[in-house]
Amino acid sequence: MSSIKPNSVTMGWLDIWPHRTLIINLAKREVLSRYRGSWLGVLWSIINPVLLLLVYMFVFGVIFQARWPQSTGVDENFAALLFSGLVVYIYFSEQLTSAPSLILRHENFVKKVVFPINTLAWVSVLSSLFHFVLSLMVLFLFVAIWGNGLSLSVIALIPLYFIFTVQLVAMVWFVSALGVFIRDAVYIASFLSTALFFLSPIFYPIEAVPASFAKVMQINPLSFYIESTREIVVLGNWPSGNGMLIAGLVAILSYIAAGVFFDRVKSGFADVM
Repeated sequence: MSSIKPNSVTMGWLDIWPHRTLIINLAKREVLSRYRGSWLGVLWSIINPVLLLLVYMFVFGVIFQARWPQSTGVDENFAALLFSGLVVYIYFSEQLTSAPSLILRHENFVKKVVFPINTLAWVSVLSSLFHFVLSLMVLFLFVAIWGNGLSLSVIALIPLYFIFTVQLVAMVWFVSALGVFIRDAVYIASFLSTALFFLSPIFYPIEAVPASFAKVMQINPLSFYIESTREIVVLGNWPSGNGMLIAGLVAILSYIAAGVFFDRVKSGFADVM
């Protein structure tokens, strides 16, 4: 069992910084282990998003000749508009679907080794962040060459994705803890991931949704990050300041609440594993 005892409600989220070197090293190992034994290794992190973007360009641009709903002269960027939403969704979905089994996959850390298990969420999210950033680089290159070009607004992605990453860590803490005690969590997470793929504004903007459903979609935490990425990267606009403030507050509160919850229940992990 981990030697870190739940003697403080802040321990689950304030004790991360002292373990930053451990988190970075484990995240690197996780990234490299994904491609161990493959011929091209980490290059697949770049090849995959490039191939995916080319497929979108061919299917939606050549075969379907698709138009972006309620477009205003940006149809030539349909692949970029679509891809910008998809990369955000993939970053989120990888964590949602893997979180229920995160602690279970590292049973040796819980039972046999003195290890700060609250860091596993950060390790998981940062390893996905690596692939997310590479996919963004592909999107940047595409927009710079074939789109309207990149604008100064791309610097807004730094605070946007910092907030998003904090939100994802909170989600992983909560879902991974539930996954230890409720084994059905993996099936619930899989269903939610699939549902959010269609209920998030990936293939369409929120403006194209009937007004009666638009407010419901705005409750979806992914909507703000997908729409903001699209606005910043593809359309060259700045994100909503109020939206950033609200997202930041939600992320902070979620992070604290999930950290407290994880810290309170982690002492029981070893008993049920």
